[in-house]
Amino acid sequence: MRLRLRKLPDPALIGNAGSFFKNPIVADAQADALQREHPNLPTWPLADGQRKLSAAWLVENCGFKGFREGDAGVSERHALVLVNHGAASGAQIHALAQHIIDAVAARFEVRLDPEPRIV
Repeated sequence: MRLRLRKLPDPALIGNAGSFFKNPIVADAQADALQREHPNLPTWPLADGQRKLSAAWLVENCGFKGFREGDAGVSERHALVLVNHGAASGAQIHALAQHIIDAVAARFEVRLDPEPRIV
């Protein structure tokens, strides 16, 4: 609970659904290539020869931490948390998420997937 309170915004104070993007899983070779270009990119080995990448690092390194588009934004405390600063619609939050997905794909050739189910 202390870690969550330190890193994530309180949903009682600002609307959010917690961590929005899953950590992507890529082939070892792709992770190696990314780490050669970006040595600070955190990765975690998986048993099947693939690696999990830090989605937060990817989002933050595309410049989105603290980003705001109208009332839809990215938390200043954690790059994976999309927040509603007041009156953002679901469509606006979704558009922001898609903007982030597209930017990460363009810069790192990695696909981010949303964690919450979008209906």
